Amino acid sequence: EDRDRILGALDLGDRTVEEIMLHRSGIEMINSSDDPQIILEQCLKSSHTRLPVYRDEQENITGVIHAKDLLRAMYDVVGGPEGDASALKSFDISAVAMPPYFVPETTTLDEQMRQFLRIRSHFALVVDEYGSLQGLITLEDILEEIVGEITDEFDSDADQPVIQSEDGHYLVDGSTTIRDLNRATDWSLPDDEANTIAGLVIHEAQMIPTAGQVFSFHGFRFEVRGRDGNRITALRITALE
Repeated sequence: EDRDRILGALDLGDRTVEEIMLHRSGIEMINSSDDPQIILEQCLKSSHTRLPVYRDEQENITGVIHAKDLLRAMYDVVGGPEGDASALKSFDISAVAMPPYFVPETTTLDEQMRQFLRIRSHFALVVDEYGSLQGLITLEDILEEIVGEITDEFDSDADQPVIQSEDGHYLVDGSTTIRDLNRATDWSLPDDEANTIAGLVIHEAQMIPTAGQVFSFHGFRFEVRGRDGNRITALRITALE
C-alpha cells in the first residue's frame, strides 16, 4: 500500500485526465428542457451531488447543478412548507446552474489537481481537441490515484468493479481501468495500448468479442461475460499457471 501511494503520487505528472476520467457514456446528466418535477425526481434519486445540465442534446452542456442549490431554489419558488407546488412549473434550472468548467483531455493529473485547488472546485468536464465531450473528472478521482478507492455511504458492494470469487477467478467490470485492476490484484497488465481492461481485450483480440468468447494473453485467461452494443461490460479473468 505504501508503494502504491508513493508511485501514484509520482505518476501524476506523467498521466493525463483522459486515463482516469469517467467516460461520457457513464455520465448522468439533466436535460434543462425537462419538466421541473422530472428534474427534481432525478436529482433526488441520484447518488451524485453535482450533475451536468444540457439543453436538447448532450453535447450542448450549459452548466452544472449542485443538488443543494437546486433544492434550495425550488423550495424558495414553492414558497416554503405551506407553499404551492404548482409554482414549480415556472422554474428555470438554468438560472441556478453554475457555469461548466471544461479541461482538455491531455491535461496532466498533477496540473489538474493544482487547477482544482486554485479555483476551489473539484468537478470538470473533459473535452477533446475538437471540443467534443469525452467525460468528466473530479478531484476525488485524482486523489484515488494516490490513496486508492475512496468509498462513502452511497457505495455498495455491488458497485465494486473487481470481485474475487471463491474459486480464485476475478469478475471485473469492463470499464475498470487497467491501473485500478493492477492495484486491486497486484498484477502487472500493460496499459500502454488501452486505459480499460475491456480496451485491452479488444486491442489484443483485434475485434469486438461476443459474450462467451475466451482469450489468453499476458499470462491470463479472459472470458467475456457481458456485452452491450460495442462495449464489453463484464469479464471473468483467471491467472494462468
